[in-house]
Amino acid sequence: MSSFNFIQAASVAEAAKAAAASEAKIIAGGQSLLGAIKLGLATPESLVDLSALADLKGIRLDGAKLTIGAMSTHASVAASREVQQAIPALADLAGHIGDRQVRNRGTLGGSLANNDPAACYPAAVLGLGATVYTDRRSIPADAFFTGMFETALQPGEIITSVSFPVPEKAAWQKFKQPASRFSIVGVFVAKTAGGVRVAVTGAGPVVFRADAVEAALSQNWSQAATQGLSISADGLNSDLHGSAEYRAALIPVLAGRAVAAAR
Repeated sequence: MSSFNFIQAASVAEAAKAAAASEAKIIAGGQSLLGAIKLGLATPESLVDLSALADLKGIRLDGAKLTIGAMSTHASVAASREVQQAIPALADLAGHIGDRQVRNRGTLGGSLANNDPAACYPAAVLGLGATVYTDRRSIPADAFFTGMFETALQPGEIITSVSFPVPEKAAWQKFKQPASRFSIVGVFVAKTAGGVRVAVTGAGPVVFRADAVEAALSQNWSQAATQGLSISADGLNSDLHGSAEYRAALIPVLAGRAVAAAR
């Protein structure tokens, strides 16, 4: 592992200033970044640590809106009574990310900023039509995820919280890779005030909405509506864990299971 400076930020403003410096990386839970550094895939001159920033933690339910601080761990989201009450599907998703170590170190903001194509949280954020707040602005979910490991974040921009509209019903289903527990395909289904939203992770290079599934469920909110749906394999991932065609076939199956489990 290469050497680097370590900066323990005392405020969001201090973290943003340090992160704007050349070759600096922001570290939240470190579950992705530290592995990349060990493999030589990332060689930052400095790491800007957000772990001491209490302003970036906490979970608050305010009517029809659930707000989660960016430094909230997966374990804290899964265990939160507010999350379990408002969006049980989100608590379920958080409770099945990785293993216990990952859940107790990994954070919501870190997962979104990294935007791994097989990560779970992006599906919930996109599926629920959430809003990502940073130290500079607010970004709707539909505009946040821009490509493989790419987001709308600018250099040095820090996620501070995420606001989730409380849906009428929602559920999460994941067909996981047994060793890493990342999604080979993961589907988050939500029936919201603005309509049905279906977000898919693991299947493509970036999380995406499944338009055909959304259309079918908008007409008939039932597991039966997903049966017989054909999803194009064009542009989907193909690797040793599953072909593009296999992933395409999994999408409506998992969506149907999610609808059946939605509450």
